[in-house]
Amino acid sequence: MADIPLQRWDAAGYARNARFVAEHGLAVLDLLAPRAGECVLDVGCGDGALSREIERLGAAVVGVDSSPELVAVAKTAGLDARLIDAHEMAFSVEFDAVFTNAALHWMRDPTRVLDAVARALRPGGRFVGEFGGHGNVAAIRTALAAVLTERGFAVASPWYFPTVEEFAKLLQSHGFAIDAIALVPRPTALPTGLRGWLDTFAHPFVARLDAAQRAEVLAAVTDLLSPILCDSEDNWTADYVRLRFSATLT
Repeated sequence: MADIPLQRWDAAGYARNARFVAEHGLAVLDLLAPRAGECVLDVGCGDGALSREIERLGAAVVGVDSSPELVAVAKTAGLDARLIDAHEMAFSVEFDAVFTNAALHWMRDPTRVLDAVARALRPGGRFVGEFGGHGNVAAIRTALAAVLTERGFAVASPWYFPTVEEFAKLLQSHGFAIDAIALVPRPTALPTGLRGWLDTFAHPFVARLDAAQRAEVLAAVTDLLSPILCDSEDNWTADYVRLRFSATLT
């Protein structure tokens, strides 16, 4: 996957088009159940919206993210946010829990990430999170592939969307006992429509196209998906499937 362009993040665009990510992540915080006095690592903290919620519940939080733009926003909010690629985390037995929301599916080598997570946790520590699972945004991925292929452009997905069985084996191989794991179908309303979603999340698919080609591809994808994901009142809903898990380091 080394030749796939990396995702790029625009903080203002993310806040405008993807605030639903943090809103839906509140349910995962309930699974984490942070306690006062705990120290929690938020992997892929983004602009820190959920890190702030964890702090509000009384835990200390360190957030890490690979986006300079999003880390800058989190720092402005007063968070301990650090510009660190999750594959390169070097924490050692420092945290009571590791939390992650909507981030693991962007990470190219999940084995390395889980190596780092396991090192960061104290014995008995919790690893709780949610990310794209098998079948996530299947219609959108299919449309992107169809439109790009039709025009002779290469297609390579940047995302890791495992099955429950695949991710459970990965957790267990890193010394985790699984407390809960499931795929959660979650049709998700897109507040700025499919085009806002594509502008925010589909950069790796179109990064090598020029501006005119990119506009043509995204318009064609939108037209193709309109009968499937858009209702009669122009409300768009994406076919999200999330993998939600809770595990304990043994």
